[in-house]
Amino acid sequence: MEFTGGGRLIVRITPVDVGKRVSVRCLIGSGGGVEKFTDTVGVLTSWNEGVLLITRRTGETVRIAESSLVAGKVAPAAPARRRSPAADFEEVARVMARAWRPVESERLGEWELRASSGFTRRANSVLPLGDPGLPLGEALTHVRGWYEVRGLPAYVQTATGAVGTQEELCAQLEARGWWSEVSAEVRIAALAPVGDLEADVERVRLARSFDEAWLRRYQRSGTPGSHVLRVLGSGPSVWFATVAGEGDAPAAIGRCVVDGRWAGFMAVEVDPAHRRQGLATSVMTALARRALEEGASAAWLQVETDNDGARALYGGMGFAIHHRYHHFRSA
Repeated sequence: MEFTGGGRLIVRITPVDVGKRVSVRCLIGSGGGVEKFTDTVGVLTSWNEGVLLITRRTGETVRIAESSLVAGKVAPAAPARRRSPAADFEEVARVMARAWRPVESERLGEWELRASSGFTRRANSVLPLGDPGLPLGEALTHVRGWYEVRGLPAYVQTATGAVGTQEELCAQLEARGWWSEVSAEVRIAALAPVGDLEADVERVRLARSFDEAWLRRYQRSGTPGSHVLRVLGSGPSVWFATVAGEGDAPAAIGRCVVDGRWAGFMAVEVDPAHRRQGLATSVMTALARRALEEGASAAWLQVETDNDGARALYGGMGFAIHHRYHHFRSA
């Protein structure tokens, strides 16, 4: 990381650079005649009263005392990832939203308030793409009231780590006492290599709808009411995959939504007794081939950051991190 100018460390950033991606170096200590430094790269989300807030790609907010700065500069945007489809944040965010529609929604300016009787945070959170049409404090008061009427906690879904994501909004929510309750990676890939994987797709049954057995394998529904059925069935072109098991529930399931050039993969779950048998790959491959037949060429999926097994599986299929999203809950 190069900070020097004519052999000197230079701080080239000021408070007017808030909102830009920056790279800074600060002094964290010294001892025995040796100074210790640390480097931070991210979006400069605020610079107030001698303290800088920098939000990293992961959504983590780093507080840095201005007095500790020894170097800083505006950094170029993160380089494009090889072999992944070109896509900006807003395109991917809107495609994902269309694949998981809520039972009820309402507009607040350009924000969308979504509710589905508490079934998944995605379907019960605000999607803040654009301007709410109100000062942020007033918008958040409206959000709290809207969810309170429905007996639900107030969540705002934000994103970090790509051009055009919402690091500043994350910092503003945090400053108002909201906290990030869960984070996930949004990964994208070219679709054809997923469809070309060697897998036992003959075991996978594809259908336009799901049955009670499919729901028994799905781990997030609890007692499936009509709100669960509506969310799972939503999307432009929806497919469900099932691999038969020995009992009442399938050995593996999956869901795919085809939307133009995109195929989104969700609800890929395998019976613990049948894991490490390639069933998740078979489900993904079968769904990818069907999506290719419908004209899709790019793929996306979401995986929680603590799910190491799934992250390794999808990384091996060529899925690279595009951005990360976070659900901020009201204090």
